[in-house]
Amino acid sequence: MRLTVAICTWNRAGLLARTLERLAGVESPAALWEVLVVDNGSTDDTQRVLDCFASRLPLRRVVEPVLGLSRARNAAVAQASGDYILWTDDDVLVDRGWLRAYEGAIHRWPDAAVFGGPIRAQFEGVPPAWLLSVMSEVATAFAVLNLGETASALDSKWRVPYGANYVTRTREQRQVPYDPALGRQGRAGSVGEEIAVVRAILSRGATGWWVPEAAVSHWVPAERQTVAYLREYFTLVGRAAVPPRRFALARRAETLLRYVRAECIYRVRRLTGDPRRWIGPLVAASRLRGRLARPADGRPRRSRGTTLRRGPPSEDRAGSPLEPRPR
Repeated sequence: MRLTVAICTWNRAGLLARTLERLAGVESPAALWEVLVVDNGSTDDTQRVLDCFASRLPLRRVVEPVLGLSRARNAAVAQASGDYILWTDDDVLVDRGWLRAYEGAIHRWPDAAVFGGPIRAQFEGVPPAWLLSVMSEVATAFAVLNLGETASALDSKWRVPYGANYVTRTREQRQVPYDPALGRQGRAGSVGEEIAVVRAILSRGATGWWVPEAAVSHWVPAERQTVAYLREYFTLVGRAAVPPRRFALARRAETLLRYVRAECIYRVRRLTGDPRRWIGPLVAASRLRGRLARPADGRPRRSRGTTLRRGPPSEDRAGSPLEPRPR
């Protein structure tokens, strides 16, 4: 068996160096492994950072010049030599036993095609008190995930891993490419490309397992510890969510009214100063704003083979189908 650790990066050389430094100190698995870094057209010192780690890690590099996280992920899938792809990000620090934990899970459940593990938030500095008080309601914005302290089965609805920490078996992964219409494109774009792929793999009958020992920490810079960032993130979630087949003018008008109502509630409750009262309306208004920003037909373009789950009618309250419900 061979394992590929895949990292897609764009202009975050400093964070990438921290990520690779941590990987250089993990407990090595019994299996052969490689670290495959996809440089998505970086213009900073990314290549110099990779040069520094070339002798310390089983490192391979790929350049995907067309900007877009989904395109970078697809480049990693095409170049991976491993039987399993262990996905993480350039702003993540994996635990020392991360690789060994996933290797053990693969041996324990050889028929499984998907695995996932916990993601903790590692805040820059001291996070604001208002954010900590509502963290359980906005955990997805920081990729925080914990599905329990014991191993358990994943499903294709809500129990799915996030992009900072998951594993796909390569043969199933190659049957379901990442959709270029989803995923970050530099500082713009959308979200949910990995959620769509994992759900598609599981909905085809594959099994998946939660691996609580395979934990990572996700870096949250100070500029993301703001209301403005939450607004931006949940607007992107709204844009990525798959709407009903026909997003007709009447439905757009209804969505606009719901958005205005949620926005007004948020602004009024914000005056109270209690974040536990205004965070829900902020999230709802942001998602609805994202839905209104979609094209008139309401349907993001799909890549062949990627199946997106249609969300419930009340997706502004229940959560986007491209965003697992926080636990």
